[in-house]
Amino acid sequence: MIKILCVGKIKEKYLKEAITEYQKRISKYTKLEIIEVEDIFEQSIIDIKKKESELLQKYISSKDYVITLELEGKQLDSIELSKKISDTLIINSNITFIIGGSYGLDDKIKQRSNCAISFSKLTFPHQLFRVLLLEQIYRSYKILNNESYHK
Repeated sequence: MIKILCVGKIKEKYLKEAITEYQKRISKYTKLEIIEVEDIFEQSIIDIKKKESELLQKYISSKDYVITLELEGKQLDSIELSKKISDTLIINSNITFIIGGSYGLDDKIKQRSNCAISFSKLTFPHQLFRVLLLEQIYRSYKILNNESYHK
């Protein structure tokens, strides 16, 4: 099973449609759960990250293999990501990807992470990044099943 924990709700219709499409595609290969926690609006970035961390931690099981999406993480290509997913699911039945909010992830979440991945040194809106992550998970399953899609 793959779980994606995200800070913030998707508001744009076109992003919702893309997410729904990739959820449908991925469902042919594995169970997928997307959990959204609310955006926090405080005066301090430290307080925002701490409160978002508390909300996210409620959905992380001790059995989950946690992959955080961070600028400081390791950059993988699509084949390496597919291998990471495959190898992890042999040992752990649950992979939890975590997408932080506008200010990134709190240190508590980073410490709980089993693996930190970066898609790029570029900064993406976290709503759009959810679509990118879903597309890469779908691509990973296509690669693992030797199905045409990945070029």
